[in-house]
Amino acid sequence: MSWPIIIIVLLAGLALIALEIVALPGAVSGICGGALVIIGVWQTYAQYGNTAGNITLIASIFVGLIMLVILMKSGTWKRFSLKEESDSKVNQVDATTIKVGAKGKTISRLAPAGKALFDNEIVEVHSEEGFIDEGEEVEVIEIEGYKIIVKKTNP
Repeated sequence: MSWPIIIIVLLAGLALIALEIVALPGAVSGICGGALVIIGVWQTYAQYGNTAGNITLIASIFVGLIMLVILMKSGTWKRFSLKEESDSKVNQVDATTIKVGAKGKTISRLAPAGKALFDNEIVEVHSEEGFIDEGEEVEVIEIEGYKIIVKKTNP
């Protein structure tokens, strides 16, 4: 392997490692990049001897560390990070309002989950069987932790 090919392999490996750090989670590009760097250093040892191999190894480590510092200090990773907070919440089943036998009205289609209104409180509910259309009267038949199971009431 000639020097230009070894340099291209090393730079491609470092670029894949940088992509792993900044943009591509999942370790595939990092593993491939690491393998390319190892292959480049190994080929340098095999083709050009210990001195050239040691210089290539030290240079690769040095360039990798400088690249890591530049990527972290430049804030490049901040462009890819999540900045929003999740303000959703789990059903807080109020034992005084919603009990087994409570009657309410669906405000969305239950397919099989949706929203229903019980005493001016909107909660997520799950139908016992099948779909229930919007605006139908429902009754709570079971509460399993935070999951409210309803069935359509017969008029």
